[in-house]
Amino acid sequence: MNTEIDPPAKRDLIAGLEKGLQVIEAFDQERSRLSIAEIAERTGLTRAAARRYLITLTHLGYMRHENKLFSLTPMVLRLGQSYLHSARLPRVVQPLLYRLAYALGEAASVGVLDHDQLVCVAAVSAGQLVSSTLQPGTRVPAYCTANGRMLLASLPPQQIEAFLARAQPEQITEYTIVNKERLALEIARAGVRGYALVDQELELGLCTIAVPLKNFRGEVVAAMNISVHAGRMPIDQMVERCLPAMIKIQVELNALL
Repeated sequence: MNTEIDPPAKRDLIAGLEKGLQVIEAFDQERSRLSIAEIAERTGLTRAAARRYLITLTHLGYMRHENKLFSLTPMVLRLGQSYLHSARLPRVVQPLLYRLAYALGEAASVGVLDHDQLVCVAAVSAGQLVSSTLQPGTRVPAYCTANGRMLLASLPPQQIEAFLARAQPEQITEYTIVNKERLALEIARAGVRGYALVDQELELGLCTIAVPLKNFRGEVVAAMNISVHAGRMPIDQMVERCLPAMIKIQVELNALL
């Protein structure tokens, strides 16, 4: 669960590091190759500054340069691997997630909130490749995912209100809930019943059910879901068929986190 802390003093921040990370974050699926001018526009840097950061990142191996366009190299994955290898959460949940996935014969994953996005930190496919988003490191909107809604439901009321105020839900599929009042209702419902259900709101055919994972202090630190193809298991059958096994693993993980 997110906690409010005082922001650091400006003198304690390294602006160069912050801007260098902004340059890396400027790249995404729709913008895999960018020019200096495009980087400057997306980061708010001057062209001269953007050029220096790009040259530095290229020298360090995080970028490649071709025909005046820059793109990320696989070395960037080291940043994410450092988290996955050092953080306790992925290491603790992976064995039990494996057990859950193979007990049900369905894909399972664990995710955490990063601002308004859900980041997958552990996943097991159990032979069912239902979605490309079920991979460690993938980021998806929190509002239209079961893990995301479960985590949003665990936030203090004022943080939920702030999320809804700034959220701009997009109609990703015909089932995606974009009305904020309905979205608020679904988040509240997840909090009351202790699980979240999402029916094809992120991807057509993808149905998910999620439960929260808590640490020893009772704080929600992650959410765990089962994802199935709607053709194999309709959404109205997921609670009966998946939730009991999920609760067993949830109890075990809550004792370990």
